[in-house]
Amino acid sequence: MRIGVMLRHYDQHMGGVRVYTRRLLQALLDLRTDHEFVFLYRNPSLIGTYSAEAQVKEVALRARSFLGWDQIAVPAAVRRHGIELLFNPKYSIPLRAGCPAVWVCHGLDWYVMPWGSKFVDRLSHRFLVPHYASRAAAIIAVSEITRQHVMQYLPVSPDRVATVYSGVDDVFRRPLDETRARHVRARYSLPERFLLYAGAIYPPKNFTRLVRAYARVGPERGIPLVVAGGENRFLSEGEVREPEALGISDWVRRPGWVEQEDLATVYALADALLLPSLFESCGLPVLEAMAAGCPVVTADRYGTKELAERAAVLVDPESIDSIAAGIRAALDDPVLRAQLIVAGRERSKAFTWKRCARQTLDVLERVSPTADAVRP
Repeated sequence: MRIGVMLRHYDQHMGGVRVYTRRLLQALLDLRTDHEFVFLYRNPSLIGTYSAEAQVKEVALRARSFLGWDQIAVPAAVRRHGIELLFNPKYSIPLRAGCPAVWVCHGLDWYVMPWGSKFVDRLSHRFLVPHYASRAAAIIAVSEITRQHVMQYLPVSPDRVATVYSGVDDVFRRPLDETRARHVRARYSLPERFLLYAGAIYPPKNFTRLVRAYARVGPERGIPLVVAGGENRFLSEGEVREPEALGISDWVRRPGWVEQEDLATVYALADALLLPSLFESCGLPVLEAMAAGCPVVTADRYGTKELAERAAVLVDPESIDSIAAGIRAALDDPVLRAQLIVAGRERSKAFTWKRCARQTLDVLERVSPTADAVRP
């Protein structure tokens, strides 16, 4: 089967969707199936990214807007390149694709938590995404709670929505290398001990309450907070000023986004990962931290609770007292810390990119025009 993969977002943004896309693509190729892939880019400079892969044909499509790319350029490419099925690792598909189409839902926060996004984005998503859902041959949800939200908010039957969890790179499971640890610590100016926040800063991440809770715990123990990520393009201005408002600016370090190859070491060096989000569909940092042996303090709801199970300290993200208590427990209780490290590593073993790729391909094969000719 010739599978077209929509990669307009391949070089956009940082964070979970970018990691998901790149790791999943490589894992799909590593399965070494008989399928052919046509990678569709908007940025022509990406041509050659997968030149070593015989299964891959790379094509750059020009368009003046993202809607023009999705709805005009991609269907034309389907016809031109004989694509039999379209797959988008993010949320959008052509409404008239010319072949079955599958997209991945990374969360419906603009429905669940509408105040966490700009009005124009909410309006766009609420208009377009239901159309993408109704036209999709299948939708892949990155967690069971996401699957439930898809069925709750979008016009789609349960049989067309499949839960496929993300994976964790093996690099996060490797023992800490002291030479690399010194290099990473110097590169990002990491203190000897620190608490870690990993991700973008915007309202659903609950950064304001996190900082207020940290202010009650970290400084008095001499442990800084390292923010490994960046500001979101909207609604984060007030949140990033919170440390200054609390008088703890000197205790909050912001090295920016950490390169993926360094992130495993950063997790391994941290005293704990703090991710008490108000909403996460999946929460990839939770899995990565657990695999690296880093204790996790996260929210008792949605995707983070689903992924963590009993391998993390779960807190009420709406309560600063609860978050602060969770941080204290992760820092001060050596028995609990040891239990979290063991349980986290064990829990993370269930999440591999190979399994994610195999289950994703199962969905694609099930809805393909040649479904009878591929394995069940």
